[in-house]
Amino acid sequence: MDLRQIYSQIIMEQSNSHRHKHTLEDATATERGFNPSCGDDIHLSVKIEADKIVDIAFEGSGCAISQASTSLLCGLIKGKTIAEARNTIEVFLGMIKGEITDDEMLEENLGDAVALKNISTMPQRVRCAVLAWRTLDLIIAKETDSEMIEP
Repeated sequence: MDLRQIYSQIIMEQSNSHRHKHTLEDATATERGFNPSCGDDIHLSVKIEADKIVDIAFEGSGCAISQASTSLLCGLIKGKTIAEARNTIEVFLGMIKGEITDDEMLEENLGDAVALKNISTMPQRVRCAVLAWRTLDLIIAKETDSEMIEP
């Protein structure tokens, strides 16, 4: 099995997973992410305590890429500090933009989310892949009164 097949399998498994897809009753912040170009629509909820994302979940619908990306984000971010989460968002966005190409560093920081790396070659799908990441960035910016990461 080649790497593209493995990445495709990760995307399909994550897009169908309901592990992180549920209501987060005790969320401290919730934000809607909407992609009008294809209809991806998520509500990302986080529970932040003492500068740490102790829980994260989402609800909504969309294409396989947006759903997989959101699920991967949730699994990756849970338990991280706000600073660690912001760094992870920056690395992911840098990967999608094609600015960060060091595979070892990407795997170390993004785990299975590296499966979305080739989305950078499909401009029409980039919005799908970054929707949840931009939504989390917005939540963090609002919660910490900081600036969002540059697009």
